[in-house]
Amino acid sequence: MDTIQSIIIGIVEGLTEFLPVSSTGHMIITEKLLHITENDFSKVFTIAIQLGAILAVVVLYWKKFFNFKNWQFYAKITAGVLPALIFGFLFSKKIDALLESSTTIAVSLLVGGIILLFIDHVFKNEEIDKEEDISFLKAILIGVWQCVAMIPGVSRSAASIIGGMQQKLSRSAAAEFSFFLAVPTMLAATSYKLLTYYQDYGGFTSNEIKQLAIGNAVAFIVGLIAIRFFIRFLKKHGFKVWGYYRIIVGITLLILIYTGNIKF
Repeated sequence: MDTIQSIIIGIVEGLTEFLPVSSTGHMIITEKLLHITENDFSKVFTIAIQLGAILAVVVLYWKKFFNFKNWQFYAKITAGVLPALIFGFLFSKKIDALLESSTTIAVSLLVGGIILLFIDHVFKNEEIDKEEDISFLKAILIGVWQCVAMIPGVSRSAASIIGGMQQKLSRSAAAEFSFFLAVPTMLAATSYKLLTYYQDYGGFTSNEIKQLAIGNAVAFIVGLIAIRFFIRFLKKHGFKVWGYYRIIVGITLLILIYTGNIKF
């Protein structure tokens, strides 16, 4: 993996991590299109690059994350992330196997797109517009929805936002709570992957450290822009446009895969 490839993947991660389009799916596809050799480091890179996106959330919502008097915020985030931690620990090998299936990604993008076309009409009864009004039970249930995103192509953002709307959060409140849940969820997944790689290989080479640093820096900068854009866009336009995007990408990938025009 070279510097240009790291920058491109960083841009893809920053743009897609918080949009309901599946960042993991887009990064895997991007790596294949860039002809990056799949190895243990490339798999770690795809996960570890999320650190930059995590930092973008913490910086934008620093008043939330560093208000240590508001213990309820930390407790709700902890409650919301527990289902993903438990599920990820129990099924990590099966999840890793799914990451290698481009057909799974394409189908998930397509099906998820169809769902997003109708989601604004299904969940219309908004009762909660801020994090303070989210109960611990609702936080846990949203966390359960987030587990669906362990299927590549589903999108962690989409799953947790839909879960929030199902619990009667407004679109913007659901999106912001999804961002909050992303921090411990992705931090845990990234830390586990980095530690496992370190134990297996005795550390990282200087080039690997360089590529991780570049990718995360780019993901952080692009993530800052993407988060602000998404919240404003979501309030005005809802999910339909993302549904159409996912359907187009999913169908295109399936055609390319099954006609042999691109090797996945």
